[in-house]
Amino acid sequence: MSAAAAPAGGPEGGPVTVAGRLSTYLRGGGVITPFLTILVAFFVGGLVVLVTGHDPLATYKAIFNGSGLNWFFPWVTGDDRTIAALALQQTLILTTPLILTGLAVAFAFRAGLFNIGGQGQYLVGAIVAAWVGSSLAGLNGFLHIVLTIVLAMAAGALWAGIAGLLRATAGANEVISTIMLNYIALWVGFYLFGLGGPLQNDRDPSLPVSNDILPDVHLPVFWGDPDLQGLHIGFFIALVAAVGFWLVVERSKKGYEARAVGFNPDAARYGGISVGRTYVWVMAVCGLLAGLAGALNVLGWQFRVATNDLQATEIGFYGIAVALLGRNTAVGTVFAALLFGALLNGTSVRNLDPEVFRPDLASNLTTIIQGLVVLLVSADVLVTYLWKLRRRLRPRRGDPAATGPVAGPEAAA
Repeated sequence: MSAAAAPAGGPEGGPVTVAGRLSTYLRGGGVITPFLTILVAFFVGGLVVLVTGHDPLATYKAIFNGSGLNWFFPWVTGDDRTIAALALQQTLILTTPLILTGLAVAFAFRAGLFNIGGQGQYLVGAIVAAWVGSSLAGLNGFLHIVLTIVLAMAAGALWAGIAGLLRATAGANEVISTIMLNYIALWVGFYLFGLGGPLQNDRDPSLPVSNDILPDVHLPVFWGDPDLQGLHIGFFIALVAAVGFWLVVERSKKGYEARAVGFNPDAARYGGISVGRTYVWVMAVCGLLAGLAGALNVLGWQFRVATNDLQATEIGFYGIAVALLGRNTAVGTVFAALLFGALLNGTSVRNLDPEVFRPDLASNLTTIIQGLVVLLVSADVLVTYLWKLRRRLRPRRGDPAATGPVAGPEAAA
């Protein structure tokens, strides 16, 4: 293959896709960079707390205790330990869908795609789960749970696959198509569960909400009291999905093809990989993961879907920050999801003492930290790129073409 025919690469032979470069820079930053990102984000958030006239350290301590993470400290005993256990169960419940939506974004990044549609894929999964879970009375409980989850995952995969297919066949930018699909999913849910909608509940025509899923379709509670929203087995399903993500991306032929396409689609195509087919199946897997997140939330603790829930939830959008902070890796995504789950639960009205900091403001603090994480990760990509550029432009020692007089065709070239 001649140099003229070779696929064009990025800087220093790097990825040619924007998402591919972002994924490479993120994975190349090591373990320290995410910790620095978190520290800076919390520092800036602390300044915001300080400006409002409150103590940042006391606020963060209250948020930490409200998340239940102090349960792991052996000196927390008695009633404090019981309260911490209840809070930790709620944190892990919130962490469950964040792991899955984070993986849905991370997998797309590894293939050179921006999946901004995790929110819509999550909503589609939740809608299908509410519909199937509230129907088919008399079906065996276990089979009903499996069928509901499978159909919700299939719906999410189909929804995301639309964006992949548009990218593969028409070259449509997946950022635009997934954002549009987010809104379509939202308004489809409003139509289905809204007043007079075909899936509105049968009990009260004035409530824009679905029917409750059947009791046999509730996910079993692993830890805690089912009446108090104990930790359901969906958390372990999410962990299994993270292991599966690692196996597919790092240890399978399909994962290699996805990474190759993300690094350089032209080179991957020259090597015999179908780039278009890869775009479709990668996006389908992303939607499958996000749809699973929606199903686990409905079957695990929501047990119904209301139009207010569809509009208020931001699980899919949080998945973007989770994936970026987790550096598009399985382990990193799990820990980043735990961080955001702890923030969301620790700043909730029932867990944060208003005398320390107002919970309604603290929820905005979580959003601020989320935005700072995305901003700082983007800055990290810029800094890494400029550092590589400096190394490329710096004259190399002992290189006559760089330090000596220009002479000959090689130097001129």
